[in-house]
Amino acid sequence: MRLTDCHNIDDFRLLAKQRLPWPVFDYIDGAADDELTKGRNTAAYADCDLVPDVLAGVHEIDTSVEILGRRSALPLILSPTALQRVFHWQGERAVAKAAEKFGLWFGISSLATVSIEEIGALVSTPKMFQFYYHKDRGLNRSMIERCQAAKFDAIALTVDTIVSGKRERCARSGFTSPPKFTPSSALSYAIKPRWALDYVFREKFALPNLDTHVKEGSGEAVSIAGYFNTMLDPSMDWKMAEQLREDWGGKFALKGVMSVADARRAVAMGADAIMISNHGGRQLDGSRAPFDQVREIVDAVGGQIEVICDGGVRRGTHALKALAAGADCASGGRLYLYALAAAGQPGVERAIGLLKDEIERGMKLMGVKSVAELNRDRLRWR
Repeated sequence: MRLTDCHNIDDFRLLAKQRLPWPVFDYIDGAADDELTKGRNTAAYADCDLVPDVLAGVHEIDTSVEILGRRSALPLILSPTALQRVFHWQGERAVAKAAEKFGLWFGISSLATVSIEEIGALVSTPKMFQFYYHKDRGLNRSMIERCQAAKFDAIALTVDTIVSGKRERCARSGFTSPPKFTPSSALSYAIKPRWALDYVFREKFALPNLDTHVKEGSGEAVSIAGYFNTMLDPSMDWKMAEQLREDWGGKFALKGVMSVADARRAVAMGADAIMISNHGGRQLDGSRAPFDQVREIVDAVGGQIEVICDGGVRRGTHALKALAAGADCASGGRLYLYALAAAGQPGVERAIGLLKDEIERGMKLMGVKSVAELNRDRLRWR
């Protein structure tokens, strides 16, 4: 299978599975417990249908939206994800350059493998930093100050990782950050020599946004569950989130909001946006899909705060459905991670290009000239 054989996100998943050692692939692909929520995140979009209008004169359309004060050429954010240079040696650099090429928002994680400073200097596209709230207050201050100096456009505080979800695929494979070769996993790495050579001989693995303060996950191998459970602060509450927003002073989002009550609290604390998200099904298995929550959250707080539907997006029509349900934008991580793992920057660019074509074609077939015309009249729920 080659890059040119990839015509949708599922194709990139298959190519990534061919090219990655199974512990690394399972880290990307896996989720919590029985992985019911992960599957529901995408399946939820099938519970409604799009209703097209015809003879609408759609020779020219506008796919752009304004999110958190910056224009995006598509109603799509490349959500921040961790450890990207484990999946492909180009890592966050490839995603940043692809996002800039297409004029999109993208984000990097606190657990990024490229520094805040390098990403800030690398591209001019709108940038989001996914903030994990650590027990180490000095580390928290450091990340805020570095994002300010690098002129990041927004911070998204992750609020759904008070403890780690039970990621059973990672428990079986023994996946750690950085990856370590164990008797049970050695063969899986050995039979993927391209990945192994890149990992061993290219730039040394690091977590440069953290390793000035902690050794776990960079100098010392640790499971992601172990990292969350030992390094992140389970006492984080609304007061601490408000203080973080004040210390940052810029555009601020909460990532992981799923309830109307929490959406209202986000408005009250002065957040600029919420990302309706269940962490890709990797935390609380059995929770609802983000798309399922869009309508009631928008009914409660729409117009008071920007609403981003995060997760499960595999098609351009999924983004259109999210907007028609009331979201201001859609976002996702696996939609580009599979492509990154499969082929680096060319893979990410091809994946975004396919989604762009699907969004444009879907709008024309629906008789929609701009994303602003998408509303609930365009949806029929099953």
